Amino acid sequence: MTAELGKSLTATPTTIDGLLLFDLPVHGDARGWFKENWQREKMVALGLPDFGPVQNNISFNESAGVTRGIHAEPWDKWVSVATGRIFGAWVDLREGPGFGTVFTAELDPSKAVFVPRGVANSFQTLAPATAYTYLVNDHWSPDASYSFVNLADETVAIEWPIPLEQAEISDKDRAHPRLADATPVPPRRVLVLGAAGQLGRALHAQLGDAPHIEYATRADLDLTAPGLEHSRRWADYGVIINAAAHTAVDAAETAEGRGDAWAANVTGVAALARIAAAHRITLVHVSSDYVFDGTQQRPYTEDDAIAPLGVYGQTKAAGDAIVATAPRHYILRTSWVIGEGGNFVDTMASLAQRGIDPRVVDDQVGRLTFTTDLARATAHLLDTGAPHGVYNVTSSGEPRSWADIARRVFELTGHDPSRVTPVSTAEYFAGADRPIAPRPARSVLDLAKITATGFTPADMDEALQRHLRR
Repeated sequence: MTAELGKSLTATPTTIDGLLLFDLPVHGDARGWFKENWQREKMVALGLPDFGPVQNNISFNESAGVTRGIHAEPWDKWVSVATGRIFGAWVDLREGPGFGTVFTAELDPSKAVFVPRGVANSFQTLAPATAYTYLVNDHWSPDASYSFVNLADETVAIEWPIPLEQAEISDKDRAHPRLADATPVPPRRVLVLGAAGQLGRALHAQLGDAPHIEYATRADLDLTAPGLEHSRRWADYGVIINAAAHTAVDAAETAEGRGDAWAANVTGVAALARIAAAHRITLVHVSSDYVFDGTQQRPYTEDDAIAPLGVYGQTKAAGDAIVATAPRHYILRTSWVIGEGGNFVDTMASLAQRGIDPRVVDDQVGRLTFTTDLARATAHLLDTGAPHGVYNVTSSGEPRSWADIARRVFELTGHDPSRVTPVSTAEYFAGADRPIAPRPARSVLDLAKITATGFTPADMDEALQRHLRR
């Protein structure tokens, strides 16, 4: 059959979520025809996911009536016809409400279909000498999980143009299970690193215990260990959330701590970025206000130049630069993190209760960030598919000094806030017998970019009250 000529490049959604039917421009004359079978820039602009194909396969079928499928693989496909004509049928075998949804269409060289991971693919040739071609974004692996459904399943009820009893079908395809017995394809996995930390615990509470979500401590997965790229079948992962870091800012100024900080915050992060880039994984990475020197009087935006003062800030800045090389990344820049575990707020509440009157610095100004809200922001960016990049994430409200916050903690816990004595950073650390990391004097981060995505940062004082009531 001759290809249909003169179409415009268009993308049409189908009854299966994410399955897109494309019309392809075919240009012909007396010599034959030409088409751009896959053109990344134009097709991505029309809504095709930038799926990163790594392999091109061709199935040549000698006669009409050859019928293949229905197979679901853990990768995406770009299906088209080089010569001839097919009847294509697709069945959604992904976990969720769309399971079992069917879409069918005839394809000649002027049409193509994008088939998302977990949607089962099948076709029947309608003309002799049909060449069926498809691009895939992963290599076949015996370790991958596959799912199948029978071509003749009564629930799916595909109306094959050539009856199956007259079609040429392999014994293997005839033996596939009915839809009721088909194995649903799970979502790509989510890996949360640093699961035992304050943010890791908040992420666990936010994301829950769905089977495809995995929580790992350093004992489970050491980012600095050799062979990290082979420690998982990374093609099965869709998101890595890196809540692990070396955050002991003063220890990082020591000879041993400097090496630990660089190993965790840079070397390990570089390994994650390489894995994310190679496997189309979205990498979520938590950064810090310490990438700035704190001399700016206005709030820092995501585009302000970094100028870290100490080793910890330098390692976080280096990690940010590396994560930004992964095509799919979110860098969440935050400050003054408070969660479940040892933190400033709980320490002040404990001192107030025990009758201890603390000296607290009053020349460092910023906003608290509660891990519950940082976890909420992470889920928001992932769920909404917000543009990749750097986002400032802290609580909202009037910036305060550490001394202001300490006084507010005393007040909220029923104690006299005047028991807190404000001092300068220099006074507080005077006479210290260990290295002290330089702190940015102003850590206020501008929140306009994250709020523009529809996320509402928690008010700092309200979040502080909730934390103390828990």
